[in-house]
Parts: sequence; structure tokens; C-alpha cells
Amino acid sequence: MSGQHVAFQDGAPQDFEADYVVAGSGAGGAAAAITLARAGFKVALVEAGPWRDPEDYPSSMYGTMRDMFADWGQMVAMGNPLGKDAIIPIVQAKLVGGTPVINSAIVVRTPGDVLDDWRERFGLGDVFTEQSIGAKQDQIERELDVTETAGVGMARSAATMLQALHQRGAEGHAIHRNVRAECEGVMQCLQGCKRRNKRTANFLWIPEMQEQHGGLVLSCAPVDRVLMENGQAVGVTGRWLHPETRKKGATFTVRAKRAVLVAASATGSAPILQRSGIKLPALGEGWRAHPGAGVVGVYPDPMDMHKGASQAVASLQYRKDIGIKLEHLSLPMELFAARVGGAGQTLMHKLEEYRRCAMWVSAVRADAVGTVKQNWLGGVSVKYQPTKADIARLRAGSKIIAEMHFASGAQKVWPGVYGMKPELGPDEVHLFDDAPLDNRSYTWVLSHLFGGCTLGKDPQTSVVGPDLHVRGVRNLHIVDAAAIPTTVGVNPQHTIMALAMVTAERLVGG
Repeated sequence: MSGQHVAFQDGAPQDFEADYVVAGSGAGGAAAAITLARAGFKVALVEAGPWRDPEDYPSSMYGTMRDMFADWGQMVAMGNPLGKDAIIPIVQAKLVGGTPVINSAIVVRTPGDVLDDWRERFGLGDVFTEQSIGAKQDQIERELDVTETAGVGMARSAATMLQALHQRGAEGHAIHRNVRAECEGVMQCLQGCKRRNKRTANFLWIPEMQEQHGGLVLSCAPVDRVLMENGQAVGVTGRWLHPETRKKGATFTVRAKRAVLVAASATGSAPILQRSGIKLPALGEGWRAHPGAGVVGVYPDPMDMHKGASQAVASLQYRKDIGIKLEHLSLPMELFAARVGGAGQTLMHKLEEYRRCAMWVSAVRADAVGTVKQNWLGGVSVKYQPTKADIARLRAGSKIIAEMHFASGAQKVWPGVYGMKPELGPDEVHLFDDAPLDNRSYTWVLSHLFGGCTLGKDPQTSVVGPDLHVRGVRNLHIVDAAAIPTTVGVNPQHTIMALAMVTAERLVGG
């Protein structure tokens, strides 16, 4: 069987048909699509972004943001519209394969306490059990070659963090990643692995779905809305968009014989349902994230952030008591310049020290809850601000990281907090205790996103019921992070994929 890939089209409207239509090709969409295809059904995977082969990935972050990020990485979460709160960047890709193409390939199993919470509070225990999720995560780890980071992937900045955690008596581990053992340690994870060592769906599951199971892939094809007849989802419609010129092309319609699965991300799935005329109290609500920020240590000898994996070490020591996950993070020069702050000679002096820098970050399991809505201009608006308690968690994590840097031999630390000294010495870590509890003082970034179409038993607080259907609409399902009802406290890629696979198997009676 041979499938088909249809990219940007101009001219007359285009019509297609499949058993299942999946809108979005990221972690959830690709996992659901391959599950349905292997069950013997023809699947149409409809992706807003372009198809990029690894050989064509840009080498620079500038090129990556141009070719692979959503809207050049300009999507942000906003709080008070009068500017009293921070504007926080949202990191998200827009291409076949979705955000896993440009993430750090981190694979973390869903914590048992999260699944317990879903069972007790949201009535999901009959579907997303530890057994069902665990079985799918076993399968994912086999198929995506998940392995512990070692060898050239473990750069000096990461190994130093691991040693610092152990010296502190804290849990620390080499991150498990969907990366082959042949990883060359060239720190291109965030630009997409040109060497194909990062095992992502865009050259594993999606080609299998297309070539072995006769699947259809539409790229450069943003879905506008779900088509419904007599209370039942019967397909999707949209209009092709050229990825370079932004020219609008032909309209397209993909009819679904069996069901429509929406996997357009925590920023995209709810707006599609809103544009489709679905009106539910919880639609667009319950939007959550893991905001995070880093602290830089400057060492006497080279740490060489440009080598190894972008993220190789993490700690769950403080996940429950403080509500943070600590991670090593290496950044290419373009992103590093944006994170360390300063301008003119001040910035140039910092960049001169790039090779001697190590950045370690705190990701906060935040209490904050926001919204995602279709705005009047046709775009997406995310309203979200960390709470005072969330800021306190980040501040506590930043202090721990600063202590670890100095214990590891750092000469100085750049806290990256407005209202603090821009540079701290070993005897000044205590200044974190009085650091501002103000959103605007921190260089937050949102990279783990949840909600907007959440699962649950309560019709007032959920969009998808325990039967996995969008409430009030037959044959319409959400199979991405938009359905996840809480934060998980760890990197969510593994959870999203497993949730999508379990849902897809339920749909076909597996």
C-alpha cells in the first residue's frame, strides 16, 4: 500500500476522505494516527505546518524559528492587559511531527500520583490506568529507541550538575531520551536533529502510516473547523497556507467515515472547537503550564554548552515538596544571548564568557490556571500568569541552583532576576531570599502546555467526558495535551503519546 502527501495547493477546492481524520501531527496526533493505521484503517493526518526533512533543518536558531516554530516563536501568554503582569513566551513548533521535532527529546513516564489524581478527581481511572498507560509507554520506549543519555551526549555542564546533585544528597539522573545510542553530541536538539538520531514521529510513525498503511498526509493545511452533521463530527475543513509567503491557497475538506480526532496542541485544539460552534462551559478553560527559568554559573574552565545534548540531567528531588523539577539546559548562542540579559558592552562581555557558562533551570509545577481563546482577529489569545506561590517556587529553585553552581566551583552566578544584583558571588546566595515575587522580574518560558479541552466527569469543568467524546458531539475526540486535566510535574511528551494511543485503541475496540 502506498499513501499520499499533499502539500500547499492553490486553485480549486480539494476534497479527501478517510476512515479517521487527525488534525495535528505532534506527539498526540502522530501517536493516535499510527495506532489507528496499524488497526487497519485509512487515516488522514492534517498538519498546519510544512513537511521538513531532517537534511533540510536549519543549523541556526534564527532559521529554526523561521522555518519550524509557530509564528517565529512570537506566541505569548499574557496576564493583565494593562501591563502589570509578565508577557511569557510560549515555545511551540509548527511542522509535520510537531514540537517533539524541536524539543530536547526528554521521555519521562507518567507519575503514579498523577494517575491516582485523575482517577479520584476526574473519574478517569477506568481508562487511563497505570497498567494501560504503562503498557503504551513500554511500547513507545521500544519504538522510539529511548535510552539513557551517556557518552558524548553528557557534556561537562550536565555531568557537573549531576555531581552537584549527588554531593547535595539529592536525587539526580541522566535523562532518558528518544535518541539512538549513535547520538553525536552536537547540541542540535532544539533545531531538529539533522542526523536523524532523535527518533521523532516525522520520520518513523508518519512515514509508516503513509507508506505501509496507505495513509494521507496534508501539510501546510491549518484546520479551520470541524464539520458536523446532526450532532456528529464528519470531517474537517480549512485552507492551505504557504509556509514562506503566507499566501492563502485552496480550501480543503477531509471527510471522516468514522471519527475526527483533534490534536492541534493546548493552544490550538480549543480554538478549533470554538470556531466549529461548540459551546461548552469549560471550552478554553483549565489551561496550565510548567513555567521555568534558568540560573547561569560562570566557571574558571570551559563548560562548552555547544557540545552534548541540550538537556542531559534532571532531578525530581523537589517535585513534591517544593513543586519544581531541576534540569540541565544548554542553549545555542542566539538563545543564550536572549536569556542572560543586558545590552551593548555588557551583553558582549557576557557572550565572551559563553564557553565557561553552564545553565541549570527550574521548571515549576504551577498552581496557575489560564485560558486559551480564539480572538477577534482570528488568532489565539492565551491568558496565564504564575501565582505568587509559583514565583516563590521558582525563587526557591533558583537559590538551590545557585548553591549547586558555587559548590561545583563556579566563580560567579547570573541570577537573571530583575531587582537583584546582576552578578552574585559565593557569599551572596542569600540575596535570593529577598528576590522580588513579581512575574515581571523573571525570564519565564512556557514549554510544557496543558488544557483547554480537558477530560473529566463534571460537565461544568471538562470538555471531554470519560467516554472520550467531546460532550454533545458524537465521533469527536481530543488526543493531545489539550485534554490533560492537570499539570504532571515532569516533561509531558511521554504522557501525551500514551494518552493518545490508549484513546485510539478504545475507539477501535482494542
